[in-house]
Amino acid sequence: MGYDNEFDNKINKLTDFINECNSIVFFGGAGVSTESGIPDFRSKDGLYNQHDIEFDMYEPEYLLSEECLHHKPKVFFEFYRQKMDARNVKPNITHYMLARLEKLGKLDKIITQNIDGLHQKAGSSHVIELHGSVLRNYCERCGKFYGIDAIINSKGVPKCSCGGRIKPDVVLYEEGLNQKTLEDAIYYISHADVLIVGGTSLAVYPAAGLIDYYNGNKLVLINKSTTPMDARADLLIQQGLGSVFEQIEV
Repeated sequence: MGYDNEFDNKINKLTDFINECNSIVFFGGAGVSTESGIPDFRSKDGLYNQHDIEFDMYEPEYLLSEECLHHKPKVFFEFYRQKMDARNVKPNITHYMLARLEKLGKLDKIITQNIDGLHQKAGSSHVIELHGSVLRNYCERCGKFYGIDAIINSKGVPKCSCGGRIKPDVVLYEEGLNQKTLEDAIYYISHADVLIVGGTSLAVYPAAGLIDYYNGNKLVLINKSTTPMDARADLLIQQGLGSVFEQIEV
């Protein structure tokens, strides 16, 4: 009973934050999409702990690295086709609630570490994708853009009509984040009344360091497991995002 009351009180406080403020920013990680069936990276059921005999000889970070793309492109693209295809994945309650908050004029921006495009699929348009998107791909030679089918439906190394290699528009390991994208994220976080951080372990930098730019007193942290930032939160909810957002009424 005490647990339920504590959870209800936290939901009420979050609801008050949302209803009272019109400048909300949501900063999200892999936990936003796990309830849509997309595995995260670091949990016990995550991508790093899935054993596939075809890829067992490689570290997961290597398989999604610039080095792998450069030195073993066939391995890179085969792993990418098997693990990164989000075409048939549907948004969940969190994606839809955030889209609703945007439509109501309360949510200024979604800043996501995810590359699955589910926020846009749910109807959000104010989205900053820190790590890019699997839905966008481009030729490294001529710059022509391609959809995800160009990668998933290809064999071996996908090629452009000009003969150049098609590369996913995602930030790989060993690649830096786009500076303009980072600056935009910093701007919105630093101007937010409410910053809701959800579904992220806050372990990946520089993305995790973006929270340092928040100047307000309504930092909401929603994550199943503990994070290095828990003590800084004005409201800490250690639950899955779906169980939280299904309770919100605006």
